[in-house]
Amino acid sequence: MIGIKYLNDAHLKGFEKYKYNCVDTSILSVYVMHPFWNKVVLFCPRWIAPNLLTFTGFLLTVVNFFLIAYYDYDFRAATETPIPIPDWVWILAAINLFVAYTLDGIDGKQARRTGTSGPLGELFDHGLDSYSAVLIPIYMFTIFGAADLPPVRMFFITLNVFMNFYLPHVEKYLTGVMFLPWGYDFVMWVSEGYYTITGIFGAEFWQIPVFGMKPCHIFELTLYISAVITSHPIIIYNVYKSYRDKTGKMRSFSEAIRPLVPLSSLFILCTLWVLCSRNGIIDMEPRLYFVMCGTLFSNICCRLIVAQMSDTRADLWNGLLNLLSVVTLFSVLPYPSLGLPELSIDIERYLLYGLTVCVTIAHLHYGAGVVREMCHHFRIRCFKIAPHDKPLLSY
Repeated sequence: MIGIKYLNDAHLKGFEKYKYNCVDTSILSVYVMHPFWNKVVLFCPRWIAPNLLTFTGFLLTVVNFFLIAYYDYDFRAATETPIPIPDWVWILAAINLFVAYTLDGIDGKQARRTGTSGPLGELFDHGLDSYSAVLIPIYMFTIFGAADLPPVRMFFITLNVFMNFYLPHVEKYLTGVMFLPWGYDFVMWVSEGYYTITGIFGAEFWQIPVFGMKPCHIFELTLYISAVITSHPIIIYNVYKSYRDKTGKMRSFSEAIRPLVPLSSLFILCTLWVLCSRNGIIDMEPRLYFVMCGTLFSNICCRLIVAQMSDTRADLWNGLLNLLSVVTLFSVLPYPSLGLPELSIDIERYLLYGLTVCVTIAHLHYGAGVVREMCHHFRIRCFKIAPHDKPLLSY
């Protein structure tokens, strides 16, 4: 696309050798969701491409994002009287999320039914999931509102979600195995429950204290505690075990920490802008700021997924961070101390607008380019299953 190639020969050869290796020990997933998905996938016509299911599910999360943003762009609606978000919005959001979750659960099963399993499907699935990692938390923020959950705390919750999504892919980069985190299924169920309850009882329901704490604070603490107790220690142990038993990739320490550099840089730069903004950017444009961070995160994550699936070296830096670095610098400089006029609110807002547009275009171009290159290499189509009289290659 426009003369830019994102995959080199090493990537493509690595994808040719790639074998799916996943371990799912979640009780909810194994004993509830997979049996359900096994039944649901039987209703799916065999001519529907698995990636079409994946993409449809992702679009439903995007619909939720724009629908809720229309009624509550700045996260203030939850504490307004009357609350401007109709109850049907939350019911629809719950339905959309459930359908998206289901489609995400059956896409791989559909691929196996149709003989189209392959690296593109996994890459496509996880790549879109990395974008959903910012969209779904934003729905929850709207439920609680900025009055009880200030945007700066929303921001750190979002970073926690990013970390929980990213580390399993670092784990796979080091061990060669995708250990699916338990938290994903529970988060989806809890989110659907939150939206349904909000649709029935209204957002006022979440103002009722539980054991002296507001539900938003319980939600916040639960995310942090679950990460520390149920997610990160397990990942550390799995990586340690792979080195101890010599079952993983056995990468050196410097190679093992490479994937953490771009993510850490993203966190540092975004946090610096939030805490040192001349005009309080996180309070001015919280939703757009989260989208900008989420887009950059998704690009970093997608590049790691490409590296771990193709068994190539992970990127040490992401070029889009250069843009973020420049904008952050302009937004936090102590202009009066330098004898310059203070940075105006409008200019900082326009910097965020411009950065968001640039990184979004760049990320979409990257995603589309990678998919095109893989389709060309494997002689397949992303959203269409080849006729059965032709060789069926991976999707």
